[in-house]
Amino acid sequence: MYFPFRFFPQWIAVVVLCLAWLAVPGCNAQNAVLSADTSDTPDAPSVVAAQNVATQSSPRAQGQPAAADTNSLEGKQTKRILGIVPNFRAVSVDVKLPSESVKEKFLGATQDSFDYSSFIFVGILAGVGQWENSYPQFRQGAAGYGRYYWHTFADQTDENYLVEFILPSALRQDPRYYTLGHGGILKRTVYSFSRVLITRTDSGNETFNASEIVGAGAAAGISGLYYPSPYKTWTKTGQRWLTNVSLDGATFIFKEFWPDINNKIFHQR
Repeated sequence: MYFPFRFFPQWIAVVVLCLAWLAVPGCNAQNAVLSADTSDTPDAPSVVAAQNVATQSSPRAQGQPAAADTNSLEGKQTKRILGIVPNFRAVSVDVKLPSESVKEKFLGATQDSFDYSSFIFVGILAGVGQWENSYPQFRQGAAGYGRYYWHTFADQTDENYLVEFILPSALRQDPRYYTLGHGGILKRTVYSFSRVLITRTDSGNETFNASEIVGAGAAAGISGLYYPSPYKTWTKTGQRWLTNVSLDGATFIFKEFWPDINNKIFHQR
């Protein structure tokens, strides 16, 4: 997702850090429960096997499931954040899913690009960009707002398809975000931001996230085809590339702590 406005990244960073701070009590509670957990990554085979053995040996596993387990929101991602923002690619803690087909990756990128909330979000970003006069060549007024709108929409859409569909399909990489959900706040923050560099293959192994790095760079390069001449330089393209990757990293941090925030404040299912 691309945000071409000079102040927006700082604003997002402040919001992410504030929301992550709200999640600290939830993180501490998870630490107490999972203090014996030695895995650094979610869905580690040893952890899942141990949980399966414990579940099978529990008397309640043979009868009715515990009500607390059924109703708990800890570590659970929702399809939408606050019922509005798409969160389709986030996977709950310790959930194992089959690899996505090419069609499923295409549908995921399409959902993120053409969901009703995406049009609203683009409209807000276009308004902010016009208010900041980010691109003076676009001018003001309704016509200027229209230019900001379609440029922002094109930026968002081409990166979504490159990062979530085209390159993951070609490289057989998994574009979903797998929630860690345990450990201290620093460990989880480092893990989530590092997902811009590390992802999973369709077979479940970790690998360099070429889909993100190359896809974000390609999207920044493509945007040079339709932006005014002063913004087609290598420096401006590199700045857009860095902004794309950094904001995707900030998004991963928010996704990591969203289950804690939701469990503590919103209780959304």
